[in-house]
This record gives sequence, C-alpha cells and structure tokens, in this order.
Amino acid sequence: MSPDHPPGLDLDRLRVLLDRERPGLVTGPLSGRLIEGGRSNLTYAVSDGAARWVVRRPPLGHVLATAHDMRREHRVISALHPTDVPVPRPVLLCEDDEVLGAPFYVMEFVEGTPFRTAEQLAPLGPERTRAAVLNLVDTLVGLHAVDPAEAGLADFGRPDGFLDRQLRRWAKQLDASRNRDLAGIDELHATLGRELPRSPAPTVVHGDYRLDNVLIGGEDDEIRAILDWEMSTLGDPLTDLGLLAMYSSPLGMPDSPVSTTAQAPGHPAPAELIERYATRSGRDVSGVAWYTAFAWFKLAVILEGIHYRYTLGQTVGRGFDRIGDLVPVFIEHGLTTLQKG
Repeated sequence: MSPDHPPGLDLDRLRVLLDRERPGLVTGPLSGRLIEGGRSNLTYAVSDGAARWVVRRPPLGHVLATAHDMRREHRVISALHPTDVPVPRPVLLCEDDEVLGAPFYVMEFVEGTPFRTAEQLAPLGPERTRAAVLNLVDTLVGLHAVDPAEAGLADFGRPDGFLDRQLRRWAKQLDASRNRDLAGIDELHATLGRELPRSPAPTVVHGDYRLDNVLIGGEDDEIRAILDWEMSTLGDPLTDLGLLAMYSSPLGMPDSPVSTTAQAPGHPAPAELIERYATRSGRDVSGVAWYTAFAWFKLAVILEGIHYRYTLGQTVGRGFDRIGDLVPVFIEHGLTTLQKG
C-alpha cells in the first residue's frame, strides 16, 4: 500500500463511519500515515487537509483482544479528558471489525514531541530539560490525584492484591521466554516477593509512564498529552513512580539499543524526582526502592522476551542482536537497588 494508505487503515471505510457517526467532522479526502515508535498497538495520523486525528488499533493479525483492548484505552482517556490530566480529546470508539478488521478508536491529534533519548533532549539545553522532566513528575502527581470514582473509573481494575499479581504475571512471562541461564534473576524475583510492600490507596495507574510516552510542546515545553494507555488500570501509584525512576537512571552502557534519557545535560537524578513526587503528592515514598527494583525486573523480562524471539528468528531489525546483552545489566540494577534500599 502507498504511504497514504498504510496497512490496517482503510480510509474509505473510516470516512463512511466518521460521516455517519460525526457528521461534518471530515471536510475533505482522507490521507493517513503510520506513526512509528515501536508501540505494540498501531497508531496512525489521519488528515482531511484541514484537520488531523489519530487512529489506534491492535496489531495486524492479532486475535487476543484482551491484550490490546481499544475499549479500555478509549474509556480511560474519555474519563480523564474532563479533568486536569492532559490527554487527547476522544472522538469515537468503533468495535465493529468490519470497518478496519479490528476494534479501534479515534482521538484528536496533539502537537508535541515524545523525547526518547538523551540525544534528542540535548538541544533543549540543561534548564529546559530539567524543567520538562520535573513537569513530568508534576503531571504524574496530577494523574494520581484523580478520584477514580468521580471520574467513572471505580471498576477500572482490581487494586486488591495488585502487586502480588503483577509480580506473578511477569514471572510467568519470564518462564515463557527461558532458554538460557540468567544469573540473579531468580534471586531478584524471590527478594521482591519476600519484601512485598503495603500499597497506598489505589489510583489510576498509567503503567508505562516515561518521557517518551508524553508529548511536550509550546513555548513553555508543557506536557500537552499523555499517550499509550494500554497498560493503565487501578492499582498502586508508586509503580508509576518506580518506573519513572528507573527510566531516569543511567544504564552505563554506551551505544545501548535501549536507552534512558538520564544522560541529557540538566536531567534531574532519580532521587530528586522521587522527592518532588513525595512533596507534591503527600505520599510516603520510603519504600520506593522496591518499586524501582520491580521496574528493573519487569524490563529485564520484557527484554529477555525480545531476545528469545530474536534467537528463534521471529524478530529482525537493527539492535535486536544486542538486546540479550542488556538483560544482565537490568538484573544487576534491580539487585543493587534492593540492596541499597
């Protein structure tokens, strides 16, 4: 298909649906392009020449709808849009497979940049980089301040036993990808299980909160939208903080195929981000080391899964041959984080 007609996006059928469900919204012929970025769900930018929207759908050929639940993503941004949490305005949800071959939803297009690497952040300069990352913390505090019941999300997850289920889920993922010895990973998992913290009151949890999952733009480098809500649920808010702290930590591996933004000049250290969150949210973060170690464990499992598929010839592309070397680094970071507390 041409770049204006990417796979998985039938623009003619989409136009018919939009004209029927949102009369007058589209004023010209539609064009579309796939937005790159490595997300598991497919994201397209669509335009009629005057306005732009975004379409989100599951991967092509994917049949496990529960793992790529468009209704869930649409529900959470619809619930949060009236609040102060920056999310794109939802346009419509379509659960009819006849339109695009899978359920999908449409939302407004938000201008902004998802900063994925320290190199991308560097041109902002130290002061702007520092302000942007601190604003990321403040936005997370705002998300966790939303009352799930008032937002209509009281039944959005099962917060009881949340951490235990998370730990078991990722251990199961690890077992499904085991084809080599990984020193320390069983010790890391066992220690996390023995030291399971008591969760604070549940909140809406993003589940993958980091700098490249938000759009930054405008003269003040404001966070204009939080994206990629596919892992969101009701649960322990400190899991979001621990993941943010992990992604703000240097890996110590030059030319790594998986990078954090930590090395950008002006980037605040994890300790400062944690302290800012504690001050602004009022939550006790004394046990945040567990949550950060859990984030290291989860990412180690994800990377090992990628490495496993690479060894089977199921994943190709630049950098995948070096993913396996990263897994021991993540395991070591997790163990060290627990030891240091």
